[in-house]
Amino acid sequence: MNEILSATVITGMLNTMFTLATPLLFAALGETFAQKSGVVNLGVDGIMLMSAFAAFYVVLQTTNLWLGLLAAVAVGFGMGLIMSFVSVTMKAEQGVSGIGLQMFGLGMSSLLFKVMVGTVKTVSGFPRLEIPLLSRIPFFGPVFFNSNILVYIAFALVPICWWILERTTIGLMIKAVGQNPAAADSRGINVDLVRYGSVCFGAILAGVAGASISISIVNLFQDNLTAGQGFIAVALVYFGGWTPIGVMFGALLFSVANSFQLWMQVLGVNVPASIANMLPYVLTIVALTVTVYRGRAPAALNRPFLRGEN
Repeated sequence: MNEILSATVITGMLNTMFTLATPLLFAALGETFAQKSGVVNLGVDGIMLMSAFAAFYVVLQTTNLWLGLLAAVAVGFGMGLIMSFVSVTMKAEQGVSGIGLQMFGLGMSSLLFKVMVGTVKTVSGFPRLEIPLLSRIPFFGPVFFNSNILVYIAFALVPICWWILERTTIGLMIKAVGQNPAAADSRGINVDLVRYGSVCFGAILAGVAGASISISIVNLFQDNLTAGQGFIAVALVYFGGWTPIGVMFGALLFSVANSFQLWMQVLGVNVPASIANMLPYVLTIVALTVTVYRGRAPAALNRPFLRGEN
């Protein structure tokens, strides 16, 4: 118990928490935009898997991390276009479309991995980037200012996304389309275009989320690498009340539990591994059950827009 409560372990646990929150934060922030426009994308996990493989494979072949990240963004954007076409243009049921996209991503990423790589290999991922002076602050420095660049970008996106949604014309259009697409259409807003843009933006961030796992956290790829984190990201949007700040706290809640169970195993605490692995997921389910903000959901969420209908 003394080992667990030591300053070194607590510092390491908190730093790990921020790292593990990164893919969830990227994916959940992107999904917030999609849902704010009225589209639920349950294919986030499939997008993350495909993008994670694309980033890993490009880095494996070129050793260029930024090129790998760009590949993940391109794959995310492409899959976002597919989701948009099926759910926005074709008006298909969004839940079914998303699950189909997730199954495609799961199966295709596994197939590509087996055909193009064959066995588990590692790459050199994004290194830790110490912020000068700040990283030397006792306790706080190693926790907040000694991470890789994707961690900094993920948390910097929280206020940026809030500002876009709450203080810009684009944000107002997204929220208008998600609340009352018919009224937005009557004011000259292109509902389908706004939804396309929101879903594709969300898919791009999901792509970055996948890359943050394969070339930043674990620095490898294997079957089902995300382990369902895409679905957790979708759930965090509900937990966070469709706000970037709420989503951030949800991601931290999940990752602190995940970090805790990892450190328990590292320190050899006598807890069955299966129970430790379940802890973050159980905590997330309980938190969602207790604190979900049903009243804040966009009124037109999961509803296709048909001109002429209310």
